[in-house]
Amino acid sequence: MSSFEQFHIDFYQSNYTIEDQEEGCNSYGSDKNPCESRKRQAEEQPAGGAFVPSDMLLSPQQSYSGSILQPACSPDAPSQLGYVDGFDEEPPLLEELGINFEHIWQKTLTVLNPMKPADGSIMNETDLTGPMVFCLALGATLLMAGKVHFGYVYGMSAIGCLAMHALLNLMSVSGVSHGCVASVLGYCLLPMVLLSSAAVLFSLQGTPGTVLALFIIGWCSLSASKIFTSALAMEGQQLLIAYPCALLYGLFALLTVF
Repeated sequence: MSSFEQFHIDFYQSNYTIEDQEEGCNSYGSDKNPCESRKRQAEEQPAGGAFVPSDMLLSPQQSYSGSILQPACSPDAPSQLGYVDGFDEEPPLLEELGINFEHIWQKTLTVLNPMKPADGSIMNETDLTGPMVFCLALGATLLMAGKVHFGYVYGMSAIGCLAMHALLNLMSVSGVSHGCVASVLGYCLLPMVLLSSAAVLFSLQGTPGTVLALFIIGWCSLSASKIFTSALAMEGQQLLIAYPCALLYGLFALLTVF
């Protein structure tokens, strides 16, 4: 071990000292001393050798008045933190998704009461939340009665919406969108859900069941034609719209009864 330590000392031994370096630097008598400029640059650089942008450095007239938890903000700085207060101004998530429970309730009440005048501004919305719920409820009640007809419900709904969309665009001046037709026909499916619920309790294959089914068909077609005439400004054409609606809801009634 002694020989290794002696080799270590001999290997790193040197006659060069810091004083010799300073004397070498002082040997130059000119004002443009490279050693002094190198020292000056080393003193001006921040600690740790990190690069600091020029816009983050404080001028001699500025002073840091913040604390650790509350940093100071310059009044001249651009408003880059405006998004912090923007969350309070954003609409609710359900409103962004197009789900308005107040409008859903108003549409449901309009369907349940065929004699109530419909609000055209609300009924002209492409709201599919209620129709999807009522279609699922119709399929579920048919399933409780032992009838697996989910495919028939969705298939007839899609074909009926396309046919009514083409018919209403031919009859109205302003025209109507696919979403509005699907929304109105879906909301007016609610009385048919009541009929399918009754089919779970007792059989509808008889005179009382037929009368009840005809009543539900008239209820659904009357509500749908009323909403279409108010939303599309088609006064005097309610009976013309009610006939194809009755044919569509008659198919759902056949699924429910038989």
